[in-house]
Parts: sequence; structure tokens; C-alpha cells
Amino acid sequence: MTITDPIGDMVTRIRNAGMGRKSETSMRASRILIEIARILKEEGYIEDYTVEPAEPRPILKIRLKYTPDRRHAIREIKRISKPGLRIYAGKDELPRVKNGLGIAILSTSQGVMSDVEARRRGIGGEVLCTVF
Repeated sequence: MTITDPIGDMVTRIRNAGMGRKSETSMRASRILIEIARILKEEGYIEDYTVEPAEPRPILKIRLKYTPDRRHAIREIKRISKPGLRIYAGKDELPRVKNGLGIAILSTSQGVMSDVEARRRGIGGEVLCTVF
């Protein structure tokens, strides 16, 4: 089964697993999904991620993070740029998620990074998703 929008699938799996209070979720891995998971871990939204070899593609497993009172660390995660409508932002137009409390994940010419890192480097790119 081919997935038209793997990033959208990843966002939905994370959102659904969080609402269901699951400890982890898994999906087929790709380089961009691994980079998004890396950013989510660096920013403290997930506990950890692993890539397990499998055929025909490796599996990306994401261990979700919860507060001590069992609330999901990710309150809101949204796909912004979709295959049918790509959304790009220049260095001066990068979105601020919840007035700086959340992050936007961008795909730039220098790789996948958060909006904070893109602002620091002075580059823009495709806005993949926002996390709060």
C-alpha cells in the first residue's frame, strides 16, 4: 500500500497515539520522517525514536512523552504544507507557533530544521508542520 503523504500519516499517527495514551507508535521510515523525529526529540516533544531494519523498508518507532499526570506532551500537531498545496515561507515570513511557545518544522535547502534554527541561519523553506 502506498501512502501519498507520509508526513501527514506520521502526524496523524502521533496525534492518535497521544489521544489513545499509547506509549509508542510506529510507521515506515524515510529520511525526512527520521529528521522530523530527531527535531521532535531535540525540542522535547517525544521521549525517543528508533529505526529498526525490516523488509521492504525500515520501521520508525516513536516513544511518546507524557507529563506526570498522563497528559500528552504534544497538545497540537498539524500538517501545514500538503501534496496538493505546498506552503513556503521566506526568512522574514517564518511562522511563530502560539507566539513562540510551539515550533514549526521546515524543509530547507540546508536540511530539515525548526523555525528557530531557520531564523538563526537566515533561511526559509517549506513549512511541513507545526507542533505545540
